[in-house]
Amino acid sequence: MQPAARRWSAPAAAEANSPYAMPSPVQPASPSKGTTEAVKSALSRWGRKVGEATRKAEDLSRNTWQHLRTAPSIAEAAVGRIAQGTKVLAEGGHDRIFRRAFSAPPDEQLRKSYACYLSTAAGPVVGVLYLSTARVAFCSDGPLSYEAGGGDGGGDGDSDRTEWSYYKVAIPLHRLRAASASASKLNPAEKFIQLVSVDRHEFWFVGFVNYDGAVAHLQEALSGFHNLQA
Repeated sequence: MQPAARRWSAPAAAEANSPYAMPSPVQPASPSKGTTEAVKSALSRWGRKVGEATRKAEDLSRNTWQHLRTAPSIAEAAVGRIAQGTKVLAEGGHDRIFRRAFSAPPDEQLRKSYACYLSTAAGPVVGVLYLSTARVAFCSDGPLSYEAGGGDGGGDGDSDRTEWSYYKVAIPLHRLRAASASASKLNPAEKFIQLVSVDRHEFWFVGFVNYDGAVAHLQEALSGFHNLQA
């Protein structure tokens, strides 16, 4: 015979006095204007953060796509970025690569590094733009080929030979006159950074994965350095 179902009731006085009983009365909820406003405020802050994160994600996606499109081959550019990332990890980070590439002294500190392209007459060169406490520098991801003369003075084209070298640019901050942001009128997504030296040499960089960050930090570094020299 099945036992009759039991209905639980409020504890008896003896049970209520037990040291093991822990009654926890629940007060009826009452609407609170302060609580409601706090919830609204929290939701508003959360919404702004989500919106900002979404905007940054969209900017990153758009800039990455533009970065890949800048190369002659999107597929090769994508593979190149993966290879470069592997190289950076294997060699201990951008700081070590920068120091080795530019023989940076111990007191020179690398601040930022940005994947981009240097615009040249022969076409865009993929690499990394470095910003340190002493200079702005660029180094191509890989060595580029060029024709070198044979050195016999005869002018015979057959004596030319193919050599390989990394494409590097280095401008000391005290020689940097301007760092300007601009965009193509025909394609606003194509954004540039123009660096101008005090002796009017110009360098154009395009295809930044983090364009806004590069512009902000370059201009901040330039302004800060000139203020120190004033």
